[in-house]
Amino acid sequence: MYKRKLTLTLSSKHSCFLWGPRQTGKSTLLKTLFPKTKRYDLLLSTEYRRLVLKPSLLREECLAGLQSGDSDASLVIIDEVQKVPELLDEVHWLIENHGLRFILCGSSARKLKRGGGNLLGGRAIRYELYPLVFPEIPNFSLERAANAGTLPPIYPSDSPDALLRSYVGDYLQEEIAAEALTRNIPAFSRFLEVAALSNGELINYSNIASECGVSPPTVKEYYQILVDTLVGFYLSAFTKRAKRRVIRAPKFYLFDPGVAAHLARRGPVVPGSELFGKAFEHLIIAEIRAHSAYSQLHYPLAYWRTASGYEVDLVMGDRDVAVEIKSTEMVRGRHLKGIRAFMEESPPRRAIVVSLDPKSRRTADKIEITPWRIFLEHLWENKLLH
Repeated sequence: MYKRKLTLTLSSKHSCFLWGPRQTGKSTLLKTLFPKTKRYDLLLSTEYRRLVLKPSLLREECLAGLQSGDSDASLVIIDEVQKVPELLDEVHWLIENHGLRFILCGSSARKLKRGGGNLLGGRAIRYELYPLVFPEIPNFSLERAANAGTLPPIYPSDSPDALLRSYVGDYLQEEIAAEALTRNIPAFSRFLEVAALSNGELINYSNIASECGVSPPTVKEYYQILVDTLVGFYLSAFTKRAKRRVIRAPKFYLFDPGVAAHLARRGPVVPGSELFGKAFEHLIIAEIRAHSAYSQLHYPLAYWRTASGYEVDLVMGDRDVAVEIKSTEMVRGRHLKGIRAFMEESPPRRAIVVSLDPKSRRTADKIEITPWRIFLEHLWENKLLH
């Protein structure tokens, strides 16, 4: 079992939403942190049927627990809460009138928002669980993570391809396709493949629409479905203090490199290849994104690219750290053109190139060349932004 970085510390005083894609380990985390807490698992057909028929059962049972004097009755977990949105009205009433705390777990708030569901009006802290990150995995293997991704059931498996095939087929292409409210499932499936092939690149809605045989507005809606269901995220452009003409379109990443690779049908990713470079970049950005959330620093993330082609993969915070990600074993001058252009345009507090170099070094103009493992250690030790 993995020891997760997310601890839900604020749940001792507040109700919480815990969101995350399927198989990130939400239920396992809650069972580990709250082994004695009363829970409702809406994936169980019997539990789902009785609560969807009579949501008030939740109120009646919670009040019975309080009246019995059960010391654990003040906290209740509801797993897959989006399956019965009506429960949130009962939750809201119990919070307001009896001071109960809830941990409401799910894979998507989209159904709740779309149906006008009660999201508790800011009364619940939002947490998000990501796939496994570097400090959670003993003997972390970069090559395995680049190929299999880091979903807890898939990363250690001897058959990651079979599990990814099942995940993509059962979850992405069926359950999330249902979120599209469309009968054109082939178009949505094709969109998933194209989104994976263009993972980490600028979004061109017209080109993708043409490849999928749908309209650009439909493609925008498809992307929003992936964001709402937490299986993808936008990376916005850094445009502050722009002297050069900069690109403003967002990039898009799927939430896990293994899922992206399987959807794109890329086959094995081997070190030294262009595909490995893309997977390496994806992994580092995913780690930083998770750290931003888990550390509760919530610093903004953006990429920077000029119309003339200079680029920096990631800007952390408000120019706190500029990060360029290179899957080379020897960073040379030609790899530094983008980060040097950014340093001239909008000088960051630190400029770092994450690479496969065996040792750390620093250039004359103070660019830090940092091996990926040391970079991730420093990231999770909170040494980058301080």
